[in-house]
Amino acid sequence: MAISFPAAPPEGTHDVLDDAVTVLRDFLHAHRRLVVLTGAGCSTSSGIPAYRDEDGTWRQRRPVQYQDFVGSDAWRRRYWARSMRGFPVMAGARPNAVHAWLVDLERQGRLELLVTQNVDGLHQRAGSSEVVDLHGSIHGVRCLDCGASTARRDLQARLEALNPGHGGEVTELRPDGDAELPAGALEDFRIPDCEACGGMLKPDVVFFGESVPRERVDRTRAALEQADALLVLGSSLMVFSGYRFCRDAARLGLPMASVTRGRTRADDLLALRLRVDCTELFERLAAVP
Repeated sequence: MAISFPAAPPEGTHDVLDDAVTVLRDFLHAHRRLVVLTGAGCSTSSGIPAYRDEDGTWRQRRPVQYQDFVGSDAWRRRYWARSMRGFPVMAGARPNAVHAWLVDLERQGRLELLVTQNVDGLHQRAGSSEVVDLHGSIHGVRCLDCGASTARRDLQARLEALNPGHGGEVTELRPDGDAELPAGALEDFRIPDCEACGGMLKPDVVFFGESVPRERVDRTRAALEQADALLVLGSSLMVFSGYRFCRDAARLGLPMASVTRGRTRADDLLALRLRVDCTELFERLAAVP
């Protein structure tokens, strides 16, 4: 049975973060070599919202599906028009205390592997090097016909050149950089083709309905076999691509800890469940001697 903290809403002025720091430190002291799996809750304080609420349900409509993107010109125009608006916000996001703590963990030689479900690139921007981008990166683009890769910032310049007047303020952003658009914003929107072959361009991320590349899964599973524990930060684990590693850890007999505000799909597998905000916890952890 998991140690759940806090077990109930705190009363009075008691600061649950101090207790959470103590409990987490005990877990970290007992398990020196970690695989860390991160989710959207690690990036919310950097200005990138989560897909789901604390109960694991969708905050808004589901993002574009892979088959929609490849099968419909209208869906591709929708995606790229929204992405053109949202990408500057993603590109301007800055790492927070969670990212900084994970960099320090790697420098201490205690990080077997960092696996992220996020596509924002904030772990690398903070300085982490042993990172598996489970769902890819919003900062890359590839051609589905010839396989050519390009930087997303370069495609941004092409999108803006092809679509003058389609910029504007972002009123709502999604974790993958997809921004809400006003009615009529898709009219006359033009999508660039691959400069190498004229083929279809796709962000280098794993869409819903698309499979995670096998080598990323295999590398994570190999790291779990060398680790002392699995630490999950900011993820509800509702998506199987991340949840599968909790099942793998359980099969290996590894203890698991989770830090996230709400419930997770793996609650029954956890040894420690800290229902607090990730950034607030690691800010406090850095401040407490």
